[in-house]
Amino acid sequence: MSNQFGGSALNQRTIAGHPVGLFVLFFTEMWERFSYYGMRAILVLFLTSSILDEGWAWEREDALTLYGWYTGLVYLTPILGGFFADKFLGYRNATVLGAFIMTLGHASMALETFSTTFFFIGLSCLVIGNGFFKPNISSIVGQLYKDGDIRKDGGYTIFYMGINAGAFLGILLCGYIGEKVGWHLGFGLAGVFMFFGMLQFWFAQKIFGNIGLSPKALAQTQIETEEEAVPKKTENDRLFVVVVFSLFTIFFWWAFEQAGGSMTIFANDYTDRNLVGTASKTFNIVNSIITLVPMVILTYVLYELFRNMLGKYILSNFFLGLSFAIIWGIVIWMLNREFASDVGEIPASWFSVLNSLFIVIFAPIFSKIWASSLNPSGPVKFAIGLMLLGFGFAFLSYGASGIPLGASTASVSIAWLILAYLFHTLGELCISPVGLSYVSKLAPKRLVGLMFGFWFVCSAIANFLGGWTGSFIDSISESYGLSNFFLIFTAVPVLAGVLMLILNKTLIRKMHGIT
Repeated sequence: MSNQFGGSALNQRTIAGHPVGLFVLFFTEMWERFSYYGMRAILVLFLTSSILDEGWAWEREDALTLYGWYTGLVYLTPILGGFFADKFLGYRNATVLGAFIMTLGHASMALETFSTTFFFIGLSCLVIGNGFFKPNISSIVGQLYKDGDIRKDGGYTIFYMGINAGAFLGILLCGYIGEKVGWHLGFGLAGVFMFFGMLQFWFAQKIFGNIGLSPKALAQTQIETEEEAVPKKTENDRLFVVVVFSLFTIFFWWAFEQAGGSMTIFANDYTDRNLVGTASKTFNIVNSIITLVPMVILTYVLYELFRNMLGKYILSNFFLGLSFAIIWGIVIWMLNREFASDVGEIPASWFSVLNSLFIVIFAPIFSKIWASSLNPSGPVKFAIGLMLLGFGFAFLSYGASGIPLGASTASVSIAWLILAYLFHTLGELCISPVGLSYVSKLAPKRLVGLMFGFWFVCSAIANFLGGWTGSFIDSISESYGLSNFFLIFTAVPVLAGVLMLILNKTLIRKMHGIT
């Protein structure tokens, strides 16, 4: 009987109906996203904090400009990483190389107290390393599933849950340690788990069989032979759809990436984060619940992976288990520390946790919907996602409507931020994992890495534009009000969503049967 999935015999075992190898990638990506989002959560706060608070005391405009350049370049380099993996390295070697370079980058940023040079060297390493890592681990996910397997969209949604589980823990723990203990420790912690993630992947990679090997391997010859049968027009039409989907993500990420910039500033300067009376204790309880529940879920997934890999890939399991033991220790220490003290106010970086928390909660639901009769077409999913994102900013715009022109501080209810993050997350689940799945399904196998690179280049453009637009928060607020600033991010995604609905039938036709 033929294998139902790609990869080794062990990879035919399943967890929740998906191959075991998916969860190896799940945890590898989780630790990489822990490092990326953990650092991202404190980057702008570190740059704008006063010298007395061990920050660099930059102006907000300058900090947001650097943030835009960094997040933009992080998504620009994957097109080069995808190209080199397709032609020379293979997806697995490129993933490991990227992880190693990023580990060096985080280590360098942790030394920022000795010299600013280390900080910028670290950022450069993160940009380069991410270029090799990001597109190629996504390519491996797609090749776990055979052509036409309806589980692929769900597989990418579960993989995306791993991405956001890492983001959740990174923002929570690096944000807490960075703000409460020391910025350099927050930067350094991100690197520790990037290193463990690299080792876990390296020692378990044989589970993928021939998937992700360099082009010199026998599997590449088989892929090229397989693709010779495809009519050229069909291939070009499908590539056209990949390009359209990728370009529309610019509208999404341009607005969505305000989370690390203008939305963080809104949380820091314009929301009422003060906790008085019993509110401090209530926040501690709520924070403990939303921290422990995802940890328990992730530990259960870890248990299932260990159960299926019992006696296999011992070193990989060791580093993964060690990572979780350390994380549990830090989580317990953090919660203990908070219960022993009066919180006073909610940390500004805490709100970024909500996006990842909502992903962990809703990803399994969306995964089931995509595998059911309720599954809409790809373009409709994109349209829904863009509109939900716009509605999220509508809540922020309404919440900021009472803030006077040019005000540098305010005390708006945190409810508006929470609602914004909820709708942004629901929109993200309709676009990001779905888009990754469609790139994998529509791109010719010889070009998968390159097309994933193009997908992330569009994210780079969005991040550049998002950081640049966000840097105008003060000037727009002074002239038109903060409410109108957020209204810009309401209107553009909604209009893009309407345009995607108009293109729906054309794009479905050009996909030539791929759903």
